[in-house]
Amino acid sequence: MNTPPVAAVPTLRSLPLVARGKVRDLYAVGADRLLMVASDRLSAFDVVMKAPVPGKGRLLTQMALFWFARLAPLCPNHLTGEAPESVVAPEERALVEGRAMLVRRLAPLPCEAVVRGYVAGSGWKEYQAHGTVCGQPLPKGLTMTTRLAAPIFTPATKAAAGEHDENISFARLEVAIGAARAAELRDVALRLYAAACDHAADCGIVIADTKFEFGLDADGRLTLMDEVLTPDSSRFWLADELRAGRIVALDKQPLRDWLAASGVTGGAEQAALDLPAEVIEGVRERYARAYTMLCAEPTLPATRLAR
Repeated sequence: MNTPPVAAVPTLRSLPLVARGKVRDLYAVGADRLLMVASDRLSAFDVVMKAPVPGKGRLLTQMALFWFARLAPLCPNHLTGEAPESVVAPEERALVEGRAMLVRRLAPLPCEAVVRGYVAGSGWKEYQAHGTVCGQPLPKGLTMTTRLAAPIFTPATKAAAGEHDENISFARLEVAIGAARAAELRDVALRLYAAACDHAADCGIVIADTKFEFGLDADGRLTLMDEVLTPDSSRFWLADELRAGRIVALDKQPLRDWLAASGVTGGAEQAALDLPAEVIEGVRERYARAYTMLCAEPTLPATRLAR
């Protein structure tokens, strides 16, 4: 049985659309701000699924706002502090309520700042083949449940739509953005990850890895942007299960595993996929549980999230 269609977030008419990503829509608010609206669209392997996940956009936005506030002492972020509803037409306020962020325009860095405390995903594939991650040699005999002696910074390129991000060495990052900026990016990303892991540990969750994105403000300051520490951009594992040697994920990985087992490889040529209802519901339940555990408050009822 396939999931019945859920109404997508319609295009706003009161602001000019700048870009439509796999999950988020960006609207111009004057020359210096953007309205970032998180839809309920679900993507994996660079493919957007046909059926959205009810409430996903609100859940991801609220989780990102939680982390932006918590990590603000460590790094400035792109939030303006203004209500997103204040910049759209009155009849569109309900469309953005709870699922939008009003942010400052930044000059995005052409890379993703990935930090790993465990070796999983693309890092695991490289480790199995070469004993390295992003060219960094790692000890022999690691498993995906082995915690690294210290987290590692593993940058990646930001691929064009329909293409896969590519892990790169720190030396390549230095060439792309300069040695001093690369060192700053690494150090800030590692500090953010450490602080997030400390909080998550108190909540019963291990953050195996996560992806940060940064831009530069008008003064050239490194600024945290986009989303942060959500199930879309991180691997969240239940700590109790990990101690028993099992990985129980509250993120997108089970969806990736299901797609891979179904023969889906993704890429620009891959058509949108229609997922079974139980797969969509599984994503919703895992994301909601991660939100509840990490943000220390009950998840909004599905009826509120989906409206």
